[in-house]
Order: sequence, then structure tokens, then C-alpha cells
Amino acid sequence: MIIIIERITAILLALILIFNMTARRQLTHGSKKRTASLLFAVCILIFYMAVIAVKRNNMPLSLLYPAFAIAFLLMLILNKKIFIFKRKCHECGSSFPMKAILYVDEPHCEKCNKPDLKSKPVPIPDSVDDIDWDKWEPTEKAVITYIIDKKNNMVLLMHKKTGLGKGKVNAPGGRIEPGETPLQAAVRECQEEVSLTPKNLEKRMELNFQFADGYALYGEVFFSEEWEGEAAESDEADPFWCRMDKIPWEKMWADDVNWLPNGFKGKKQRGHYIFDGDEMLSERLEQVECFEEE
Repeated sequence: MIIIIERITAILLALILIFNMTARRQLTHGSKKRTASLLFAVCILIFYMAVIAVKRNNMPLSLLYPAFAIAFLLMLILNKKIFIFKRKCHECGSSFPMKAILYVDEPHCEKCNKPDLKSKPVPIPDSVDDIDWDKWEPTEKAVITYIIDKKNNMVLLMHKKTGLGKGKVNAPGGRIEPGETPLQAAVRECQEEVSLTPKNLEKRMELNFQFADGYALYGEVFFSEEWEGEAAESDEADPFWCRMDKIPWEKMWADDVNWLPNGFKGKKQRGHYIFDGDEMLSERLEQVECFEEE
């Protein structure tokens, strides 16, 4: 009996961890669900450790009851953070696609034509000047890194294969993971997406994006002129070196041409943008002497 319990628990743990790894590569709006899976894994791990102890020491199965109670109690305490996988729209009752159920924090309901939020989202202003950016809270935080071959006047770009901006030309980047600094995230994302390790990174941009569907993104932009490795394609990106005077702006996000040229020149800036899908509705760009953490 103990062997069956051990195997079931081990399989459950493996499935949770596999889900967590795949969730990161699927969509950009799933940080809460990745966190939920990790918290659930911790609860299961507590019980699994008790199972291993009982098995190795040939102890009675009744000793698993306290461990199960502890794990169950922990799940109850964390239930609002763990059990967030909604199958249906809160307003109209329509079922979400399985991919949205698993990987999107706030699935988009096609019938309601909006994210499934328990409270109606606040309408997004038409102008960045109408948003109180001091009180504004991003849904997610991310980084992006531009690796520059100064000698040959080239910059590393990539065709993005997954997530927000799929199909566009961009630079290596992604979400900042829990416990990670922006600089660490910038290096990790470059390694994962294009197999390069940038050196001596310099932060030159802080970008705030508010989308009409309620999604909000804060980004830090780094620049580097030194790196290790050879650029290689991954599941997330197809990298390529591009001449600085041949950058395909028409294939990139609309805001890039607004701030990136000055970034290449070494200027530090802070940008605020409102988007409706791919369309940029409003923007404001300001020069800064230095950023707060500096």
C-alpha cells in the first residue's frame, strides 16, 4: 500500500513540475498560475517526504495522517493562491479553452470580449497623461536586452516565436522570475533564448505599458557590447544579427522606434505607453539622469 501511495504522490509531483516548466514557455500572462503550481507542489512535497520516511523506517501507515492533515491545512490557507484555474467565464458561463485555463491568469472570454475578471476592469484612458503612474501597478515585470556588435555596427535581434509579440522582431527578454533581479533575468533570458551570455550590461530604459484589455507591463531595457557564446535558435526565438541602419521597424512593436534609437546612443529614458492590441494609442518619453536604484 505504501508503495502505491509513494508512486501516486511522485507522479503528481512530476506532473506539477512539468506543468510549471511548460507554463513559462506558453504564454506571457501566467505568472500567478506558475506560482500556484509551485505552492501546490510544496504541499504535496510535505506529504511525499512523510511517505518516504514511513517507507524507509517501516513505520505504521497511520503516521501519514498527521502529514496529510498538515498538507491539507496548508492548501486551505493558500487556497486563494493555489486554486485559481477557472474553467468558465465569471459573467457568461462560457467554457475557456484548455490552454487558457492552464496558462493564462485572466482568460479572455470570446463571448464577453474581455478578460474574465471578478470585478469590471477600470476603463483605460486615451492618454498617458490621464494615468497616475505613481500609483499604477503592473501585471508583470520583464526585461529586454540589446546586444551590440559595435565593431561591425550590428545588433542582435530575433524573430519571436511565442508569447506576447509572437511573430514580431524583438530582442531577447522575458519575465523577471520570483527572487530574481532584473539584471539576472536579462542574462538568463539571453542564455535561454539565443544561447548568448551578455557582459557588462547597462540599464538605459524603464518602460511602462498599459493595454486596453487591462494587462499592464513594466520593462527594464539593458544594453551590452560584450558577450560569450554563439547565437543559436531556440523554441522561443530565431536570432539574427542586423545592421544598425537596417533595423526592420515595421516588424517591431510601434513604441520601439520611439525610444530605441536614443538607447543605442547611450541615453537614459523612461517611457509610458498605452496600447490596444498592437496599436499604440498614446505615448510619453522623458530623459532621465539616472534611475533610482543607481
